[in-house]
Amino acid sequence: MTDRVRLSIDGVEHEVAQGELLIKAAQDTGTYIPRFCWHERMKPVGMCRMCLVQIETPRGPAMITACTTNVADGMVVDTTSEAVKRSQEAILEFLLANHPLDCPVCDKGGECPLQDQALAYGPGESRFVEIKRTYVKPIPISDLVLLDRERCILCARCTRFSEEISGDPLIEFMERGNLTEINTFPDHPFSSYFSGNTVQICPVGALTAKPYRFRARPWDLERVESSSLFDTAHPRVEVHASQNQVLRILGVDHPNLSHGWLSDKARFGFEYLGSADRLSTPLVRGGGRLVEATWPEALEIAANRLQLIKDEDGGGALGVIGGAQGNNEDAYALAKFTRVALGTNNLDCRLDDTLSSHFLAATVDRALIDDLDTSGTVIVWGPDLKEEHPTLYLRVRRAAQELGATLIVVHPRATGLDDRAVVKLGYRPGGGFALLDEIAEGAHSDVSHALAAAKVTALVGLASLADDPRLPESVAALVRQKAPGARILPLSSRANTYGALDMGVAPDLLPGRVAVGAIGCANLAESWGDIPSRPGRDTRAILEGLVSGDVRGLLLVGADPLRDCPDRTLAGEALEAAEYLVSIDAFVNDSNREADVILPVAVFTEKEGTVTNLEGRVQRVSRLRPAPGQARPDWAILEDLAALMGVGLGLGSAETIAKEIADVAPVYAGVTWDLLDWEERDGVVVPMTGDQPLNHIPVSLEGNRAPRAALTLHSARVMYDDGVRLRHSPSLSRLAPGAVAHLSPVDAPKVGAREGATLRLVTKKGEGEFRAVIDPGTPAGVVYVPLNQPGAPSLGADAVVRVTVVT
Repeated sequence: MTDRVRLSIDGVEHEVAQGELLIKAAQDTGTYIPRFCWHERMKPVGMCRMCLVQIETPRGPAMITACTTNVADGMVVDTTSEAVKRSQEAILEFLLANHPLDCPVCDKGGECPLQDQALAYGPGESRFVEIKRTYVKPIPISDLVLLDRERCILCARCTRFSEEISGDPLIEFMERGNLTEINTFPDHPFSSYFSGNTVQICPVGALTAKPYRFRARPWDLERVESSSLFDTAHPRVEVHASQNQVLRILGVDHPNLSHGWLSDKARFGFEYLGSADRLSTPLVRGGGRLVEATWPEALEIAANRLQLIKDEDGGGALGVIGGAQGNNEDAYALAKFTRVALGTNNLDCRLDDTLSSHFLAATVDRALIDDLDTSGTVIVWGPDLKEEHPTLYLRVRRAAQELGATLIVVHPRATGLDDRAVVKLGYRPGGGFALLDEIAEGAHSDVSHALAAAKVTALVGLASLADDPRLPESVAALVRQKAPGARILPLSSRANTYGALDMGVAPDLLPGRVAVGAIGCANLAESWGDIPSRPGRDTRAILEGLVSGDVRGLLLVGADPLRDCPDRTLAGEALEAAEYLVSIDAFVNDSNREADVILPVAVFTEKEGTVTNLEGRVQRVSRLRPAPGQARPDWAILEDLAALMGVGLGLGSAETIAKEIADVAPVYAGVTWDLLDWEERDGVVVPMTGDQPLNHIPVSLEGNRAPRAALTLHSARVMYDDGVRLRHSPSLSRLAPGAVAHLSPVDAPKVGAREGATLRLVTKKGEGEFRAVIDPGTPAGVVYVPLNQPGAPSLGADAVVRVTVVT
């Protein structure tokens, strides 16, 4: 049986894949069939009837919908017959009967499929003269999306996306017949993390985005394709700007990543770029406060003091935290500057809240995102993907819902994937090792049975701050033991963590997934000269060193440990104890507020380069607008600092750095900008040769057990928090849940709490007041607190918590 069939479209013979939808086959062979309801990434429904075509049948010509008909061998299709044209004209005439003629003020004007198809396939004039139907407009169906009901043509794209793709069926058809409309349920707004996708796929401008509404016309926009840095999968995006101001971001359908879908954080989180609080000139401390300075002044002050500390106590008295918010070229420059100019391996892009650098960067049998599509079993033991890894959430959901994968979810509370999980296992925060032992001993036969599938993919990470950092690697080791050949994908948050690790921004890694040691350093000597060959301090050890006095100077690069480190008490003590603090950042934040020097940096859309996502895929990021004021790229700042310290880094430009990376980082051999710009537009997974110097084999480790306590604390990151970028993005900053504590309906009466009551939470690391949320998704014995929220005190990572009601 062949997997190809032959058919004729408008008199031209074509060979296409068997089982392909006719509308897709025609599109792929050069014939466009008009459509409104059909979308390549959703199930066909044939609702709009715009794709009617004529086919030959034994009983003569017949009209069929191309979006619901599969091709067949010998099929003869006519898309331009008189019958087809009359049908298209009639359908458009009906659709326009009540559609307002407000194209000049509609955000969709100029890029509207209804506008385009009315011109190309419409009758030219209408026989309807009656007054058009009107509604109150617009209706805010969420904090980000507005609905103009009279524009809607009932194509169901938005409702199908919400149900089929995101799993948030919060928008639906209401009423019957001529009164049918799209709307939300009473008291249930369209509060989906993916609501912006419905705006992008709406073919008529019925759904519009608040941040973009009435801001620009499409022909006035400059556009570049880039990669989102709000998601570690780095989904492809198209950035639109006018007059050097970014106005919107659209998803790009990348076959190996997000399929065109974006989280609202990735779509609307760009407003910080134009914030009035952006730093545009260097700041130095004078007279007890930060004052503006010139670049030569600020660089000389910072370089002289860093050099003084190095001369007095050696490079070990200096530490560097950050480097995961920029691109690979910036990260490489930071790794080189730290080791060559500062003379230390005290360097870490992680903020004491994730896995070991070797496991994250160089685990064997590393999974690709596409492996999810062909897996018999997918196990997710880590963060709630819907909150922290939205692209993975959509791909895992598709694998379980559409492709038949058996989904196992292990998490201390309810997650966004529970409704698609065949097996859901919970455990008390900090008690993951006990559950892992049970699985290893065969106590959960359903898990053992699922792990016997032909192909298993495991996504592992820290589900809770209370989890032992050694747990995810132990989970990976068990999965590999029970399912030989299983693919492993270690998870970590923060924009370009994986790229930064590949560039050597870790105390025990050199560029190209090379372990710090005599051999690795010797191989770099020709390019970098002599560098320290013993692993340095990670973030926690740097902070502890600052407190003890062993570390005197600190360089923060796009990092805010006071907000991001789980142990905020330690971070605060360390920053207060630091003898000298230099920060390279776009904003003044909680951590650099008392810095001695702050150097303004260019950010996303203001510099070009490459980034590496969690599967090792290298992609380009593009420049669209100039940085504000005198802000500069990280690499340029670091090169000037090094020069003032008497060291030449030889960086030159971002493209020069990229070429140096290809020369000295083994797994990046052959990865050039030209390759990514012209031959591999979808990016390349490194190493392209299949070999890498470091191959980390996950091993089972001994870890901590859950404490014996009435209540244990589960603290985890969520989509919207008080991170510096979201804090300066007004459309998203108000969506953060704030200082809330989730209690189960079982525990709430025990402590005397009601919905909205003020609770006092106390742990060994902190205490503070939170608003109570009675949550059926939080199991008994667990208190769930979203991490890094505006107005929320830090509780640290300790699992034991006491809860009392504030009267």
